[in-house]
Amino acid sequence: MSNNKFDHIKSMLSERAFLKVITGIFNFNKEKVLQVAAMADKAADVALDICAREDIVAEVRERFPNIILAVSAIKVSELKRAQELGADILELGNFEALYEQGIFYSAEEVLEMTRELLNVREEGVMLSVTVPGHLKLDQQVKLAKALEDLGIDIIQTEGAALSDANTTSALGSVQKVALTLANTIELNKHIENTAIMTASGISPDTAALAITAGAKAIGVGAYVNKLDSDEEIFAAINNLKTALSITQIEKTLEEQELIYS
Repeated sequence: MSNNKFDHIKSMLSERAFLKVITGIFNFNKEKVLQVAAMADKAADVALDICAREDIVAEVRERFPNIILAVSAIKVSELKRAQELGADILELGNFEALYEQGIFYSAEEVLEMTRELLNVREEGVMLSVTVPGHLKLDQQVKLAKALEDLGIDIIQTEGAALSDANTTSALGSVQKVALTLANTIELNKHIENTAIMTASGISPDTAALAITAGAKAIGVGAYVNKLDSDEEIFAAINNLKTALSITQIEKTLEEQELIYS
């Protein structure tokens, strides 16, 4: 990663204005990924999080050299290869997509993979790790503190739990948002130097809530990926950027009372 891009990400995180559009860790539909990539690139100052399949990573990097490219995987070898192909952020996780398959990583397994990833990460490449949402809150806090001690750049929250991993209803979506916001608030009490990114069910209606809960960034997938046309996707990304604006966040702060302690 160029120093300019690295510094730009740091600046957006410090301003609590970092938006990551997630196409999905298991989304291998290259045409769809490239469509979302094009609209994210057009919107500017937006990161794109994609799967680790080599041909998709390589083509996105080649066609959109200026976009902030994050690659998600649960295998260190795949993330190492993504780094070689030009990824700017290596994302271990997220794990939510695995729950319906009955796969649940423990905190120690996440830490072990993180240590492996740190050994192969090159200078200037950021490292983001998802704290599994199925863990109990005290376990999430303990894991997040351990990740911070290791020097991770970004800790990502998720809202999936055993009770709602297979829920696709409106109620399930609300539960996901509530969980990821609650997780963000709790981790924010214990994390001092590492940026927190809130993901799972985030939309323009809840983006500012995530920031006021203590996040410095948001990760958004379903809100964008469910759309079909370029125009709709571009508008959705811009709606998210607007929701992260200072004016919107100040308005949310005035309307909501979030207790941190």
